[in-house]
Amino acid sequence: MRKLRLIGLKWAPYWGITLLIAAMTASMYAIGLALDLVNIALLFLLPVLLSAVLWGMRSAIYTAVLGALSFDFFFVSPVLSFIVSDLRYLISFGVYLAVAILTAHLAERLKRQLLYSKQREAHTAALYELSKQMSDMNDIHSLLENVSNHVAQIIGTEIAIYLPDNKHRLVLSHHSGMHNEWGQGEAEKVMAKLAFDYGEAIGNGSGTIREAPGCYLPLRTESHVHGVLAIQVEKLENGVTSEQQQMLEAICGLAASAIDRVKLADEARMAQLTIESERLRTAILDSVSHELRTPLAAIIGSATGLIEGGHLFSPEDRQELLMTVRDGALRMNRLVMNLLSMAKLESGMPRLRHNWCDAVDLIGVALAQVRDFQQHRRIQVKLPEEVPMLLGDEILLEQVLVNVLSNAIKYSPDHSEININVSVEGLCLAIAIADQGIGLDDDEYERIFDKFYRSPATRHVTGTGLGLAICKGIMELHSGTIAGRRNEPRGTVITITLPIPATNELATVHESSHGGSRV
Repeated sequence: MRKLRLIGLKWAPYWGITLLIAAMTASMYAIGLALDLVNIALLFLLPVLLSAVLWGMRSAIYTAVLGALSFDFFFVSPVLSFIVSDLRYLISFGVYLAVAILTAHLAERLKRQLLYSKQREAHTAALYELSKQMSDMNDIHSLLENVSNHVAQIIGTEIAIYLPDNKHRLVLSHHSGMHNEWGQGEAEKVMAKLAFDYGEAIGNGSGTIREAPGCYLPLRTESHVHGVLAIQVEKLENGVTSEQQQMLEAICGLAASAIDRVKLADEARMAQLTIESERLRTAILDSVSHELRTPLAAIIGSATGLIEGGHLFSPEDRQELLMTVRDGALRMNRLVMNLLSMAKLESGMPRLRHNWCDAVDLIGVALAQVRDFQQHRRIQVKLPEEVPMLLGDEILLEQVLVNVLSNAIKYSPDHSEININVSVEGLCLAIAIADQGIGLDDDEYERIFDKFYRSPATRHVTGTGLGLAICKGIMELHSGTIAGRRNEPRGTVITITLPIPATNELATVHESSHGGSRV
């Protein structure tokens, strides 16, 4: 039945043409001699054009011959006979057939050009869509998975992609089929290795080893071959057409460029990480050699004085030496904490606890930690009538406040005033810490949160340039912000902004925190 159906579909155009010629002949014969023979011949050209456009050259030739026979039998004298009384009609029939065949050829050629243009447009659109998808991908395996699926849909057969491993051995990396084992055999691997080594197309459809059952195209840029795209050609009835070959080469070029881009991006990230790690290592060494040495020398000197000459000092002198020891130890502790926090932020997101946090308690704890070295600087706190609860890690938030307050104290003159202003701004709680210190240029207030950045105006004060960078990282973990601006008439204002959670969110987190969960 299926065979009969296919035969019927094959001969359907000829049956249709025959019926059309018969209908036209009957109509014109009914009108009869009212039509001129030239007009009748021209009308018989219309089915030729129609069949050429719809069904191709063979059907057009059949239509031309059938039309010429109908024209001769029904309209050329003697009518109802294939005998021609005037030999000039034979020339007319020849010209008619030549014009019909030429017209059919031109119509079929225009049809092929139209189809070719549509194919080129579809290929261009497919390449554009594929390149757009590739540009958004930063993972080689996801990229090649997309390429293999895309090519398999276009060609309609199995696709395999080979990539070199860490030992530069070519291995099967991606496959479009789920159960087909094509591409895993030794023959396919050898062919892929040849294409990879020589950087040229190998196999069916290429100029080398044409009898191979597959086509192997290198994923090549100008400087490097990144892999091989293999296509199982033996399952295709007509093989790989020239248009498909050109498209495959374009896809291979796009894939190779995308792989090159991803690898270069990975190398750039690794180089940046190496630079940052080196800078962090240098900062740690500098801190150990300079930042830690200064308080350590003060601690050693004071402790030695107390041990060796304790009887020579008055109670007030002893108290001062002990305070020196304590201040040096606190300074060393802050420095070590900053270095450890930066190391945690650099290595990945630290363990973040989501707990209830009282902003007033956070400020109180921070003030207690900086009280020992604030000396004669006055710290004023201004609170609203109601301070909402916050959601976050209280230890990390305390470190943010301590770092900002430490900077305000360190860069402010003695007997100056530091103001802490807490306010509710929409759905956020803002904590602004304003000092009367050195101050910075307007363009520096964004750079002070970069790692290791220190303003030229503050170079005379010891520091590593890590404190505010740590604050920025912690605030990003809490979906908050930290920003700086000039304080008029002098000094700097650092504003910390934290989101105020909704009541139902707080209740959920409160229940989960009682269950001991950590995020």
